[in-house]
Amino acid sequence: MSRTGKQYLSAVDDGREVFINGECITRHSQHPAFRGAVESVAQLYDYQASNPQEMTFETDQGLQISKAWELPERAEQLVGRAHASLAWARQSMGWLGRSPDHVSAALAGMMTHLEVFEAYSPDRAAALKAYFEYARDRDLYLTYTIVNPQGDRSRSPGEHERNLYHTLGVVKETDAGIIVKGAKMLGTAAVLADELLVGVQNPLKAGVDDRYALSFAMPLNAPGIRILSRNSYAEGKNSFDHPLSSRFDENDALIYFDDVLVPWERVFVYRDTAMCRRQFHGTAAEVLMDTQSLARLTAKLHFLTGLAQRMTEITGVSDFPAVREILGELACNTLMIEGLFKALVHCPVQHGKYQVPDKKHLYMCQAVAQTVYPKFIEAIRKLAGGGVIMLPSSIHDLSHPQARELIEQTQYSSIATPLERVQLMKLAWDAIGSEFGSRHLQYEMFYSGPHFVALSRVHSEYDWEAAKELAVSALADASTYQ
Repeated sequence: MSRTGKQYLSAVDDGREVFINGECITRHSQHPAFRGAVESVAQLYDYQASNPQEMTFETDQGLQISKAWELPERAEQLVGRAHASLAWARQSMGWLGRSPDHVSAALAGMMTHLEVFEAYSPDRAAALKAYFEYARDRDLYLTYTIVNPQGDRSRSPGEHERNLYHTLGVVKETDAGIIVKGAKMLGTAAVLADELLVGVQNPLKAGVDDRYALSFAMPLNAPGIRILSRNSYAEGKNSFDHPLSSRFDENDALIYFDDVLVPWERVFVYRDTAMCRRQFHGTAAEVLMDTQSLARLTAKLHFLTGLAQRMTEITGVSDFPAVREILGELACNTLMIEGLFKALVHCPVQHGKYQVPDKKHLYMCQAVAQTVYPKFIEAIRKLAGGGVIMLPSSIHDLSHPQARELIEQTQYSSIATPLERVQLMKLAWDAIGSEFGSRHLQYEMFYSGPHFVALSRVHSEYDWEAAKELAVSALADASTYQ
């Protein structure tokens, strides 16, 4: 049987140090800032255990493990991975961005291109392979920190002579491993995951930034790892007033490493700026983990489209031509993203014995997704008008007789009760206007980096020569006119 919610809850309460609101929390899974999301993840594992054929595969050792760990040798395995990710995404309506199938997909993508690591260093390749098998066989929940803190980005990390360890870097190496110090971001889901994969997506300068060119994995309760949480969007929230943020605030954090010993068997890249980029861009790590992200976005857009439709029904405008136009556009964009997601897994490319998504199509999907989500939020805001603002302050108003009477008189709909209208509008506001909703807008806009970077990747992968040849073929033979 695969990992259950109970097993996950037991493992995640591991004494890690989480700093929030002036406190250091060591039993964070029970803290009101994190409890709702932890329970939501436990429900994912219970769903997986209850649906093994859909969600798991059997390893050579006879273990039932999430399909996110499966290396797709056949096209149907790649499709099966995608369907499992979509099924999990539907459990949170797409609001858990860094669910357990995300970083495991990245590691699987590295394993499909293990020769990239072997060419770099046989020892580091062996470490990656051994860690992959360790994490896979335990069905661990991994997150990652692959971005350097912003700081002064006019200079690279190694050019900050007075603050060399603002960004995580190696302090020294020992027989046992390397000592690292400094910060990494964005530790999304660091309060939810079992372990942390560290890497680098920022540009680094060879010879200047070598000490920061690292990749490794560590348990989040390892001595010296500090989790500095942002403000919680869940603490003090109830499921009536904040139906999404109370359950799905996966949290983001700055991760600080205070002279942490990383054993050599956990080190995958060491002082090599070029290999830091190849780890993600020279393997299938990026395409497999972002295929999972498109599954999540597909579920999320279906949710938002249904929310918009129900909201217009309750306000009595769903049949207005202008409203139908907006709803139709939302449906078109949702189906477009779903179609792109399906195309990625149904039109793979062969790499050795593995079937993986096409990188140039994946980059296109990233660029398109960045523009679609803000349009969704703007459209739903237009449909909502003031209805998402003029709402009762909280569920407690319902227990006050006079306040409840006013609510029932003013929150009118011809097809729903006042309470149903209030609940729906609070759901809409949590999705588009609350701190939680605003964070998701920022997340979706910059998940793949700045938009110009996403478009630059498309530009670098597109077959310009074939396109130009097609265009030029339309020109008549010049000799005809001579």
